[in-house]
Amino acid sequence: MPRYYFNTRLDDELIADPDGEELRDPDRAWEVARAMIRELLKTEGGGGALLSAIIEVTDDEGEIVLEFPFAEAILDMPDESTTRH
Repeated sequence: MPRYYFNTRLDDELIADPDGEELRDPDRAWEVARAMIRELLKTEGGGGALLSAIIEVTDDEGEIVLEFPFAEAILDMPDESTTRH
């Protein structure tokens, strides 16, 4: 299985993922990137600078497979403040 690395870019800073994760394909890497961003936004809050960050998913060769903006991950997040009856 291919290995994907989930590097975070915030402005000019790149936080590298040294270990990566073995996943079946780029579609699964997209799902993992979205889940990572959502969890981070939940724990850290959706403040301004963080919303401008991007996860760059790369392969073993260091080629960018996909870029996932943090702001895009919140577009289809459920509203947790909605009351349920």
